Amino acid sequence: MRISERIVAGALTLAASLLAGPVFLSPAFSTSALAFEGTAVGHEDAAIPVVTVQPGTAAGMKKAVPQQNSLTALQYAAEGGHPVAQWKLGRMYASGDGVAKDNLRAFGYFSRIANAHAEDSPHAPQAGIVANAFVALGRYYLDGIPNTKVKPDPERAREMFAYAASYFGNADAQYDLARLYIEGVGAPRDPRYGARWLGLAAQKGQHQAQALLGQMLFNGDHLPRQAAKGLMWLTLAKDAATADEDWITESYNTALGKASEDDRAMALKLLERWVQGRRD
Repeated sequence: MRISERIVAGALTLAASLLAGPVFLSPAFSTSALAFEGTAVGHEDAAIPVVTVQPGTAAGMKKAVPQQNSLTALQYAAEGGHPVAQWKLGRMYASGDGVAKDNLRAFGYFSRIANAHAEDSPHAPQAGIVANAFVALGRYYLDGIPNTKVKPDPERAREMFAYAASYFGNADAQYDLARLYIEGVGAPRDPRYGARWLGLAAQKGQHQAQALLGQMLFNGDHLPRQAAKGLMWLTLAKDAATADEDWITESYNTALGKASEDDRAMALKLLERWVQGRRD
């Protein structure tokens, strides 16, 4: 797959415009403030990924004749180039849902989506699936797939996240990209820039971005300290957190315990404005 210069220029322009405004900036960040798990990466958002590693997987599958079996039907549709079927199969193999878990095969399906649809309009019906495929590939590239040709490649991971974040505006990609900048994996560490991506994702309701941004704002980590705003983001994130995201609940409880009465009252007002703004 080759991505045209038009797409590269468009992603550069979009990234520049999105990040031009003031989105919770400042100087001074300590990695101890990061409560999330996993690694992260760095800069040059608009570097566009080209998926060059395509494990055999689906390409080597024989064309299946449609049957009542849903897996066979999905495989048949995937071989016909349907991105929804490819995405569903990728997710199934990634999680072992109804099939034996096979990350390499999942990587292959996600790669096919990225290769075939990278230049699709960000407003196309399948744009969300394409963006999610780039995010999935980025996460595979972060850690690699053991005993395969897919080796850890933080720079390629950053490119995958950056493309989905800037061209498709995907909130999960923006969060993952922010983490890479904050931790400085694969590129120079730049928490200020990472905070901008967190702001974009948080505004879209990405609760992990809300939690990390809230953490940074409440503690004044690389951002001017805004305790009430930080507590607001942490409250939103806590309400959306899953059972296994203890770091979000812990961050919220810590902030709530340290917050003054004025901070709590202002956070409540900010929450009311947020909710009202989402309704309007």
